[in-house]
Amino acid sequence: MDPTNRGPEEYGHDHRGDDPDTPARPQRPRDPLTPDYGQPAPALARTVQLVSGDFLLTVNPVDGSEIEPCPPGERPGPPPKRTADRRAELRRAAMPPVPPGPALPRLPLLERQEERERLVRLLARGRSVRLTGPAGSGRTSLLNAVADDCADLAPDGVVRLSGYRRTPTELLHDLCAAVHDAPLHRPERGRLLDLVHEIGAVVVLDDLEFGGTGLDELLDATPECAFLIATTPDVAAPSADSHLEELFLGGLGRNGSLELLERAVGRVLDDEEANWAGDLWFESEGLPLRFVQAGALLRQRDQLRADPHAFEEHGYFGDLPADASFDADGHDVPLPSLADGAAPAELLAARLSPSARATLKFAVALGGELPHQAHLPALVGDTHADAALAELVGCALVTAVGAHYRLAAGVRAQLDAAGYADQAPEHALAAAQHYAWWAGHPSVTPERVAAEAAAVQAALASLVATESGAAVLLARTAAPAFAGGLDWGAWERALRSGQEAARNAGEVAEEAYFHHELGILALCGGRLDRARAELEASIGLRGALADKRGMISGRRALALVADRSGGALPTGHTAAGEEVPDARHEESASPPGGVPAAFALPVPPPEPDTLVAGPATPLAQGPAPGRRSLVNGTRRNLVAAGAGALLAAVLGTVVTLGATSDGNDPPNDKVTTEHSATDDQGDDDLTADEPRQDTTSRADDGVPDTADDPAPGDSATPSGTPSGSEEPSDKPSATPTEPSGKPTKPSEKPTEPTDKPTKPSSKPPTDPPTSPPTTTPSTSPSSEAPTDPDSSELVSRPANSPSGSDEAPAA
Repeated sequence: MDPTNRGPEEYGHDHRGDDPDTPARPQRPRDPLTPDYGQPAPALARTVQLVSGDFLLTVNPVDGSEIEPCPPGERPGPPPKRTADRRAELRRAAMPPVPPGPALPRLPLLERQEERERLVRLLARGRSVRLTGPAGSGRTSLLNAVADDCADLAPDGVVRLSGYRRTPTELLHDLCAAVHDAPLHRPERGRLLDLVHEIGAVVVLDDLEFGGTGLDELLDATPECAFLIATTPDVAAPSADSHLEELFLGGLGRNGSLELLERAVGRVLDDEEANWAGDLWFESEGLPLRFVQAGALLRQRDQLRADPHAFEEHGYFGDLPADASFDADGHDVPLPSLADGAAPAELLAARLSPSARATLKFAVALGGELPHQAHLPALVGDTHADAALAELVGCALVTAVGAHYRLAAGVRAQLDAAGYADQAPEHALAAAQHYAWWAGHPSVTPERVAAEAAAVQAALASLVATESGAAVLLARTAAPAFAGGLDWGAWERALRSGQEAARNAGEVAEEAYFHHELGILALCGGRLDRARAELEASIGLRGALADKRGMISGRRALALVADRSGGALPTGHTAAGEEVPDARHEESASPPGGVPAAFALPVPPPEPDTLVAGPATPLAQGPAPGRRSLVNGTRRNLVAAGAGALLAAVLGTVVTLGATSDGNDPPNDKVTTEHSATDDQGDDDLTADEPRQDTTSRADDGVPDTADDPAPGDSATPSGTPSGSEEPSDKPSATPTEPSGKPTKPSEKPTEPTDKPTKPSSKPPTDPPTSPPTTTPSTSPSSEAPTDPDSSELVSRPANSPSGSDEAPAA
């Protein structure tokens, strides 16, 4: 597994060269967890597409997962059950790896025959049993023997599961995957309960870590299964109505302990060793683990008695404590002390190879989790370090937990006291960097990364607070692999660790990614409130980073959350979850109701032969082509005349209200010439030459509505002037119905309006106007275009719109 010095034969490369007839060199068999670099990498971005409930989930390690409703044609049907041969194959694959080298002797199951027969009878009657015993009491060995006896009791056979760091929901998914053949399919809660309800199997569940209501949930969901559960006394007891049989497993008797020690040593004990073993039995309360470790101590003593320099090549003398007893002449080696027999980890580790001791240091740094033997050469730096696993298993310093190994009970504390944790941060960092490289390699399948989830999560947990950058990198590469491998419990834990590490490291982009993935995970699990919170946090962070692609992905997922919860869609989205273009535009957006005709954006000025209703406005897109007709100019002047009459009436009302308004109101902001504008092509023939208000500012840009009461000094005039115009007059018009300016004489006489506008009321209205004053088309405009869409409808119909004055048609 050396990433820099890979041999072609070792990793699948051949030496055929350019000659196709040259036979390829035979390749060695590989461990299923060892990557095969000879296979061509499909792509650097390893994406996995799977079905979760009625969602189609695409796990993308680059930009984040994409989720969408699963098309009807891609929804899987009812999964079939696996055959007996297939179940046996999966059971063998779930066993811990076999250590390299000669096969280790298998110790017998002593003094457990009565418990074994009772468990088989209870399971045959369909009863579930909870086996409780302290760590090191031999619970796993007893479970293995009972599983062999119950192979033919149930129609779906025996299912072996590990409860180590698993929740009830995860165990239900594990049980469903062990019986039903449903690749890349994770059923929703309701479908999952239907599938496990039909399973009839003997479920052997080791290392369960929960009880109470969680255990009741597991048992109620599987009424056709008989469970054999092994746990420790510190786990919560089941509820009173769980109908579980209880069985406590204690230590061995004195004779059984001596027999087990002799089987571990491989010979009969002499009187001195028997007396020492008797004292050890009293000290350890007959736990089988202590006698297996004591047998390893006696085997090492036998090697020293045969060869006093047997462990010198391992640096034994340098690693021994100062008070260690050893005869330098090699004539006799005394027995270990009783303290060494009760806590033998330090003495046993001192006589192991350097690779084995380095492996123990990595295990201590990873919280007791032992990396897979395929990773040991890269971590330790020794090409033969994978053989260290056989040494550790032979000394009983590690035990099997599910499909991997971890330090045996009490070993980690003993190694901590011996100084094996002095360089734990450095070892944890090295393991995290290695796993980040390995998990992100395109040749490594998600299932293999999921099999190493315990060590990867341990490395993450140890580096979140200290080495946040390395933890972020590891979580970023491992989390998508956990998702693709359908180990969603590990996926969630990796995401939460990565989110915390990203927050500590200040990596906003990575924190947004973890928020997004947590939202996707919550959506798949039906936790809509959690999904909405996580996705909104991700969208907010990505918006601060101007990550448009990530925001679109998050908003699509948020639209699905809104659809499932029955709530309204987020602002700026369509019903399909697509983004409205103006919702994310960096520039200002139009008003919510659109741009009215009278407030259209400025257009190029007319040709000199057309009549102009007001001064030219600075243009954003250059001069207009000389194609406008005389008729268009006449129509524009007619519209301007009607608009001017309407403005006079509105101004009169504004003057009256301004004189009576409170002087404490804050002044309105003014529209300046710095605002940008673009042409509005929809109303070019009617309102091309009218001064327009800038419409590029959003409704929340802080510009107050001009329909509010004006400031004391601005009560008679609007709050701003169009760009390029003269300053407005400080005084209002003498007559409210008289326009402030007259349009220039048109080249043709305008058509008489068909409807005569009504006269305004003689007295000003009591309520303030719903729209601010509009700009009078004159040579010196003194007002600003209104911002209310309602007034634009009046201006856009000059022939029959009410103008508030009788003089409007005459103009």
